[in-house]
Amino acid sequence: MPAQQNPVAEASYQPRFLAAHRVLHEAVEAHAFPGAAYGVLLGKEVLAIEGVGRFTYDLSAPPVRPETVFDLASVSKVVATTAMAMLLWERGQLGLDEPIAKRLPAFIENEPADSLKQIVTARMLLTHSSGLPAYARLFENYPTAQALLDACLRIPLETPPETRAVYSDIGFIVLGHVLETLAQERLDTFCQREIFAPLGMASTLYCPPQALMPAIPPTGIDDLFRHRLLQGEVHDENCCVLGGVSGHAGVFSNVADTLRFAGCILRRGAPLFQLETVALFTTRQDQPPGTSRALGWDTPSVPSSSGQFFSAHSVGHLGYTGTSLWIDLEKGLAVVLLTNRTFPGNSPDGISKQIQQVRPVFHDALMHQLGVDKAGGR
Repeated sequence: MPAQQNPVAEASYQPRFLAAHRVLHEAVEAHAFPGAAYGVLLGKEVLAIEGVGRFTYDLSAPPVRPETVFDLASVSKVVATTAMAMLLWERGQLGLDEPIAKRLPAFIENEPADSLKQIVTARMLLTHSSGLPAYARLFENYPTAQALLDACLRIPLETPPETRAVYSDIGFIVLGHVLETLAQERLDTFCQREIFAPLGMASTLYCPPQALMPAIPPTGIDDLFRHRLLQGEVHDENCCVLGGVSGHAGVFSNVADTLRFAGCILRRGAPLFQLETVALFTTRQDQPPGTSRALGWDTPSVPSSSGQFFSAHSVGHLGYTGTSLWIDLEKGLAVVLLTNRTFPGNSPDGISKQIQQVRPVFHDALMHQLGVDKAGGR
C-alpha cells in the first residue's frame, strides 16, 4: 500500500487504549473475528491506529497491521455513495425530493398508473424509508450486472413510502444507479476523483488489483456461490455480480483513510463539502416517525453499537463484514473499527451476536480512557 506522509500515518503504534485493545484481543480469542484494526481521531489529532490479531485463525497467517486494508462492506454507503450524493446535491444535480422515476424511468416501467413507486425520492432512499425490501438474493437468478440491476429496479415496494424505516441494500443499489445517471459517470471513478483523491485516501479503492489481494484479510470461504476463498474481492454477492461497484458495498480501505474521511465530516466538510451540506445530511430525520436515520447516515439509538457515550449529535454506519465508523460532531471525535468477522463463514447468527457484543464494549472502553464517558460532552 502507498506510504502516507501525513499526521494520520504518523500516529503512534503503541497500544495507547489498553482496555479497548484488550476487548479486541479477547474477541479474537473468542473467535468473534480473526483480526481487527482500529483508530481514534480527536479534534485534529490521531490518537491511535492499531492492529490486532491475524488475517485468519491460523497462527502462521499474516498479522493485521495498522495499515491493513479491509472490505468496508456497507460503510461504503457513507464514504462513497452518500458522499457522492452530497456533492451532487451541492452542485444542483440531485434533487432530494424529486421522484427518482423522473431521471430513472426504468424504476416504474410496467408499473400501474397508481404505483407508489412514482413518489419514491432520493431522500427516501437515503433514509431507508422508500418501502423497498431490505435485501434480495438476486445473484442467484441474475448472473450479469445488467440483469441484476434491471431486476433490482423492478422489485415492488413492500410498504408505502415513508411509513417505516427498513434498512435496505436494494434501496442503495437503486440510489447508486440514480447518482451514476445524474453524473453520467460510474460510482467508482467519480468517488476516486472527487472524494478519495482530494482527501489523500490513497489506500481506498473499489476492486483491488490481483497484486494487492494477498495483503487484504479474507472475509469468507464461499462454498455456495463463488466456490473459493474471498480475499481482496467484495464479500457481498449482489455487489460481486454488479462488478464489485455498487451503491451499497464495494469499497476497500484502511483505518487511516477512513479517519481522513471522518476528519472531513468533523471539519464540517472542508475541503470537500459546504458546511450547510454536512449539517443537512447529518441531521436525524423526523420521517418516518421513530427513525434513527439521517441522510445516508445512522445516528445512535438505544442500544447502539457506538456504546453509551457518543452524543446525540453523532453519525455512523456499520458494515456486514464487521466494520464500523462513528463520528461525534459534538465531541469532535471519530472511531473506526475494521474486522473480518465473516471469516471463515460460520453461522450468521453466531457471528452477528459476537460482533454486536464487542462493538459497544470497545467504544465504551475508549470513551472511558478519553474521559468522555458522559453523554453529551467531556
